[in-house]
This record gives sequence, structure tokens and C-alpha cells, in this order.
Amino acid sequence: MPRRMTVAKIRTSSTSSMGCHDLHFQNSPGQSRTTVFPLQELGLYGLEATLIPVLSFEFLSLPSLSEKLSHPEGFGGLIFTSPRAVEAVKLCLEKDNKTEVWEKSLKEKWNAKSVYVVGNATASLVSKIGLDGEGENCGNAAQLAEYICSKECPAVPLLFPCGTLKGDTLPNMLKDRGIPMESINVYQTIPHPGIQGSLENYYSKKFVAIGPTTTRALTAKGLPVSCTAEKPTPQALATGLTKALQPQSCC
Repeated sequence: MPRRMTVAKIRTSSTSSMGCHDLHFQNSPGQSRTTVFPLQELGLYGLEATLIPVLSFEFLSLPSLSEKLSHPEGFGGLIFTSPRAVEAVKLCLEKDNKTEVWEKSLKEKWNAKSVYVVGNATASLVSKIGLDGEGENCGNAAQLAEYICSKECPAVPLLFPCGTLKGDTLPNMLKDRGIPMESINVYQTIPHPGIQGSLENYYSKKFVAIGPTTTRALTAKGLPVSCTAEKPTPQALATGLTKALQPQSCC
């Protein structure tokens, strides 16, 4: 089943002195589904939010991934840089009835190797399938690549389940250091089939971005950005929204 990413329709409460306004913000294309902004916290600032799906994720090559997971002896470890890659592994185990053999033997064999992860969200999902991740404090692929390079070079490739939009930073850094790696695309990002219908009535409204990357993406599509939050926090967004809702205001 495709996974979804969202934008949010945000409305000031009826008791707000600023009246009623529609705004929208979007998380960046590369932002994890599990790090969706905690919109419920905006209620503390008199704002209501409704999520609208904008992107879906389709899983690919699951039979091939399942085959590779069945042969840990052929790899030096695993690399996970997104929660969706972990979800692909979980789907393989469920669809191919490998949960039992995973629990009895495969999990232990993979845990005898290095399992590298980026971020706490990915690390949490890795833990849920019984693997012991390391490197979760690395904030991005480049930092994880440096971490991997600081370890002993494996004799066989590291298995890297990833998306079709993965960057080249990690693969190139490992290649330059002579660390073997085999990547496999296990998901792709596609537009949500209902996005046009959901948003076509809102293009004349205000758009709010969380971070400069999203601002640039929205601007490139011709969408006016009324505000860019200074930090990816509810407090910063609420502050920006308050400014954006003032007459002839820009932040």
C-alpha cells in the first residue's frame, strides 16, 4: 500500500482577533513521513489544521529485496537512511511468510553485522524489526558515510535499500573510500492521486513553508509563500503565522 506525505490546511480559530484565514504548508520532498510536523500543538496558538495528502510512496523490487535478506552471508551489513526502506523490509517479511525464519535465524545473522541508520525515527523502526542499529545520531547521509568509513572495511558489500530519489552523497563517499556497497531501489515517490482535487481551491490562499528548501520548492512552482518558519518547531511556525495573518504582512 502506498504511504502518504501531507500538506496542512490551517485555519485560525473563530475566537481569534485575526479572523478566519486559510493557510497551507508542506513538508519537504525528502522529509520523513515519521517526522510530520506536530500540528496538534498549533491548537495552543488558536490554530486548527487539516492534513491533505500530497505524496504517496510505492514499494518496488520487494521479491529481490526478500531474496537478499535471506542471504546475510553475502553482505557486510545494512544501511538505512529512511523509514520507508525499513518498511520495505517489514513488508518483505510479512508478504513472503518469513517472519518466523527472521525471528529464528536471519535476524541474529544480520545483527552479527553492522546495521547503519540515519536519525532516531529510522533507528526506532529498525529496532522494531529486531535489528540493532548504529549511527542514529548522524544527522544526514554525509555524516553517516563518515561514520561508516571510520569502521573496518567489510570484505563484502553493504546492502543499501533506498528510494529512487536517493542522493549520491553516501554512495560516492563510500566508493571513494573503497567500501563496497550494493544499493537496491525499494520505493518510489509519486504524486497522490487526489492532490489536484484537494488543492485546486486553495492556490489563491496563503502558503507557509517550514524551512528554506520548501520555500524554494514552492516558489519554483509559482506558489506564493507568505511565511517561512525560522525553525521547524510549533512555536516558530505559530510566530510566523501570526505575522503572516497581519494585513500586508510578510515574514
